[in-house]
Amino acid sequence: MNLKFGTGGIRAVMGQGPDHLNLETIQEAALGVAAYVKSRSEEPSVAVAYDSRNHSEEFAKETARVLALKGCKAYIYPRLMPTPTLSFAVRYLKCDAGVCITASHNPKEYNGFKVYGADGCQVTSQAAAAIQMYIEKTDLKEAQEDLSFEYFLESGEIEEINDKVLKAFLAAVLKRRTQKELTSSLKVVYTPLHGAGLSCVSSILKHIGVKNLQLVKEQAKPDGSFPTCPYPNPEEKEALNLGLDYCRKLEADLLIATDPDSDRIGVAVRHGEEYWQLTGNQVGILLLDYILKCRQEAGTLPEKPVIIKTIVTTSMADKIAAQYGAEVINTLTGFKYIGEQIGLLEQKGEAKRFVFGFEESCGYLIGSYVRDKDAVGAAMAVCEMADAYKSIGKTLVDVLEELYETYGRYVTELKNYTFNGAEADRRMSLIRKGLAEKPDMKMRGSKVVRYQDYQEGVEGFPKADVVKLWMEDGSEVVIRPSGTEPKIKVYTERKDN
Repeated sequence: MNLKFGTGGIRAVMGQGPDHLNLETIQEAALGVAAYVKSRSEEPSVAVAYDSRNHSEEFAKETARVLALKGCKAYIYPRLMPTPTLSFAVRYLKCDAGVCITASHNPKEYNGFKVYGADGCQVTSQAAAAIQMYIEKTDLKEAQEDLSFEYFLESGEIEEINDKVLKAFLAAVLKRRTQKELTSSLKVVYTPLHGAGLSCVSSILKHIGVKNLQLVKEQAKPDGSFPTCPYPNPEEKEALNLGLDYCRKLEADLLIATDPDSDRIGVAVRHGEEYWQLTGNQVGILLLDYILKCRQEAGTLPEKPVIIKTIVTTSMADKIAAQYGAEVINTLTGFKYIGEQIGLLEQKGEAKRFVFGFEESCGYLIGSYVRDKDAVGAAMAVCEMADAYKSIGKTLVDVLEELYETYGRYVTELKNYTFNGAEADRRMSLIRKGLAEKPDMKMRGSKVVRYQDYQEGVEGFPKADVVKLWMEDGSEVVIRPSGTEPKIKVYTERKDN
């Protein structure tokens, strides 16, 4: 297999050959995970889940079959499920690892093999390297014995994850409610973008009292071809167009969209006669302020609350957190690092200090019940927040403007530059070389006055292929290659007032 572990696992175009995702490369990955967990446990077990993508169910069942074949107990959800339910199941069932077959928001040609550790977090770089080593040692013949998925299911070596686990997950989400009941007639349009979120998100929203809930019917049914949104990314306006059409017809207050594996959420809100699509950072600071405020008023805010975010997420969060006496922990990009920090708090007996975690790419976590971003809990929190403000005559845009007036207007921007093959890595090397050799270089018309190379391991962070720049005009820029696609991402933030 030519595929390598990136952010949390493997993500690639489906097709034939060792550099694509197919039944054979899935078998190799499963063999690598089996060898890894067997090296760490005498009675290893692994939880498996999958989303709505083409071949996801087939790949998930083959993963479970190979795991069972190699002596690992496999637990598998019997139907497609949001990724956060996999993180939850790993810890609930006390598994040694988890695997979710998903490619998140990538186009229909992609699928993925996302791996989780026993802590419910996506695997660390060290664990990924160990699994990669085991994969390179595998022999595909080990996976090709004539024993079927059904054989292992009947023998009990594969076990379906029952509804008790899902109910426990939903109950854990509901414990993070900020209101006993909604107080306004909030109108919500929801689209799962042909993904795995329909059942869980709809159930949660109805449970908290969203009576005016309209599904985008054309996008409600799971479909790995994503016929109405070729790029099912809730960050992109094109993915929300159909939902926005529903909003205009129904005069809805709020549009919520979840990506195919339902771990990220997109939000658009009515403001006057228009609909504003909020960025990941804007939703994050709104939720941060709202959750801290609600918990402070209810007397449930811990004495030393902790907020966890990534280094490319708006620093406006630091200002809001300081107002409530909350500590902010910054991590490298990737929710696995946020989950890792929650685990460290738990080891010290301080898990209750964690209040909120988020990243600018529309990923949010409202409690420590899972160790990954969770669009199910985020959808609940956004609806409660929108309802609370509607009851006093405010939209989320009104509240956002109030926050800007209080803390300053932080303007963030993300630019993606796509390349072929390994060109993104080469360009990243050239950027790093240019900074080292030309300290007076400019970017977007402003001189670089300082830069920091995380590849050298700075500020206690693990070594990472990331560069941060401080510009003469006061803006900050972070440059990093994507962990899942051949792209270089450039994040810019400036404070306008």
